[in-house]
Amino acid sequence: MNLTLLERTNDLSFELTEDHQMIRDSVRDFTERHVAPTVIERDAKKEFPHDIVNMLADQGLLGIYHDENYGGAGFDTISFCLAIEEIARWDASLALTVASHTSLGTGHIALAGNHQQKKKYMPDLTSGKKLAAWCLTEPGSGSDASGLKTTAVKDGNHWVLNGTKIFITQGSVGHVYVVLAKTDPTLGTKGISAFIVEREWDGVKPGEPMHKLGMNTSDTTEVVFDNVNVPGENLLGELGEGFIDTMKVLDGGRIGIGALSVGIARGALEESMKYAKERKQFGKPIGDFQAIEHKMVNMAVEIDAARLLVHRAAWLKDKGKPFTKEASMAKLFASEMAERAALDAVQIHGGYGYTKEYHVERFLRDVKLGTIGEGTSEIQRLVLARELKQELGYNDQS
Repeated sequence: MNLTLLERTNDLSFELTEDHQMIRDSVRDFTERHVAPTVIERDAKKEFPHDIVNMLADQGLLGIYHDENYGGAGFDTISFCLAIEEIARWDASLALTVASHTSLGTGHIALAGNHQQKKKYMPDLTSGKKLAAWCLTEPGSGSDASGLKTTAVKDGNHWVLNGTKIFITQGSVGHVYVVLAKTDPTLGTKGISAFIVEREWDGVKPGEPMHKLGMNTSDTTEVVFDNVNVPGENLLGELGEGFIDTMKVLDGGRIGIGALSVGIARGALEESMKYAKERKQFGKPIGDFQAIEHKMVNMAVEIDAARLLVHRAAWLKDKGKPFTKEASMAKLFASEMAERAALDAVQIHGGYGYTKEYHVERFLRDVKLGTIGEGTSEIQRLVLARELKQELGYNDQS
């Protein structure tokens, strides 16, 4: 059974609620029936799986933790983590689509949008009728998100948006973009604002899907904004607070990447155990050799540890408590753990693990994104160093 943190009265429990078990089991059943059988073929074709995404939308998974008043399913972040893990166990690209749509694009509107904006945009997003894309990264600003060059200049009742974004998930298949831009270049991070932009507007130019190492069926493109007229009412949140809200959105997004990483690692372990039982050398299954046993044990221990970190961050988020440090810890540990698990899985499979006939080579290609997206491992360590120093009074003057 998966483990989670759950508050009952004033106590913590490591058991899943009936709702959590229902979500986990239903998503597991869905992925085993509709995702797993064709995942190798879809990875090879590198095509966005519109049909499967629509099926996930019908299951309510594209708005799983969003407010029911705006079309969401009204579950909690732990439910979201369980769903993402189950999807990523078979198809990390698909899990990335669900996670980014839910926690980044739609998540930013849910966080900073006013009632009118939420009423206009969220029902179509939470139902999956439309997909969201979050436009932060630029060719010259990745880890240094404050260094973005995209601008939004006020012109009467509109803003004129110009700039280029890159590595945008759902960049060409998305319908609603949340775009970060400088509204006052003289104010640094306090001069960055967010805007809701529709793909059909003049001047919005999505690029072709990028050729990547992995995550082949997740749509990733460049998006150019060329003199796009954005209505004044599409300013998302307060003027100049886009960067502050972005940091909050990233905290939530890191929980999703952590859950996705746990799913990949679990797939690596389960495929390795199946192969180690079937593959025989020197007259017995290779799973009976201590060298292989130890690899699988290490994987299992680290997967449980990562899941607990992810669920702790999710639990804190659900309780409205600070979770920046915990989300960063979960993302850092889970993503690096999943890399180790995927490498060991390929090693256990030997030469077969290097071929596309087995799932583990795809796990290894997909897993690398976890240590890059939503803040690299290096950025996570910077975040955690800052948080730890504040906790311990490291910078206090004595």
